[in-house]
Amino acid sequence: MTLLDVKNLSVSFDTRSGPFRAVDGLDLHIAPGEVVAIVGESGSGKSVAMLAVMGLLPDSATVTADRLEFEGKDMLTLPPSERRKIIGRDMAMIFQEPMASLNPCFTVGFQIKEMLRRHTQLDRAARHRRAIALLGMVGISEPERRLSAFPHQLSGGMSQRVMIAMATSCNPKLLIADEPTTALDVTIQAQILELLSDLQRDEGMALVLITHDMGVVAETAERVVVQYAGLQVERQPVRDLFRTPHHPYTAALLAALPDRSRGARLPSIPGMVPGQGDRPSGCQFNPRCPYADDRCRTIDPPRQPDALGGALCHYPLNVPAKVTA
Repeated sequence: MTLLDVKNLSVSFDTRSGPFRAVDGLDLHIAPGEVVAIVGESGSGKSVAMLAVMGLLPDSATVTADRLEFEGKDMLTLPPSERRKIIGRDMAMIFQEPMASLNPCFTVGFQIKEMLRRHTQLDRAARHRRAIALLGMVGISEPERRLSAFPHQLSGGMSQRVMIAMATSCNPKLLIADEPTTALDVTIQAQILELLSDLQRDEGMALVLITHDMGVVAETAERVVVQYAGLQVERQPVRDLFRTPHHPYTAALLAALPDRSRGARLPSIPGMVPGQGDRPSGCQFNPRCPYADDRCRTIDPPRQPDALGGALCHYPLNVPAKVTA
């Protein structure tokens, strides 16, 4: 059974210099209870893709897909009123900046209870009890007192916990966590990741983890989707990806992990993800790729078979003999 089924998702934005395609042909299939990571540098289209799935992009965005279904419902044609019933209840998202995502004009308690009011049949007293229980569940001390706190009175780690409490308040079937540990210190990062893992396991919900941290991926995910310049360049089970990456970009991300440096200087990827005005011809990664040749610079790369991680590359790495035979 597939919970979320996305086929050939593309997102473009109208700009003064013309349309800019931020996501180009993403395929994503999430089963109930599964943990999938979407990785890549900033500008790779990770967050935009999931905001498109949630229906939270501005009017300047154009979203197209061959298929965009949640529990068999077509999210592209679903009436707005029906879609709003799903978003926040069955499908929820933890946003990248918790300090900016919470409304500074309302207390923490009001914002959690408003989520419950819109998506559940609980009465006022039950919503109050549920809000206290949620804050306690995410590890906030004195949860009843914290209900009356405003966002500016919370630390970054506490704000993130409140966001998690809100996102999980209605027991969603799918939780999307967008860089949930950004701007938090290392100790708090570990606590937030452990909290998300515990909630995912205890509630049986599916989790999409958006990150650029391959170490986080190794600890939490079952499958990995690698994005670069809006393109899905590889997809593999996490163990296979770490053992035998097939796209040079994936290999470069893994090579930069500290535990693989063996005390030597960490390698880096030269250059940066191309923007609207500097998209190269051929493979988008070719200006930064040590294996690129004239073919890579002029011809769009083919999609390799699943045995090679669906790598978008002319010359995939670590090709088994049985695939080349």
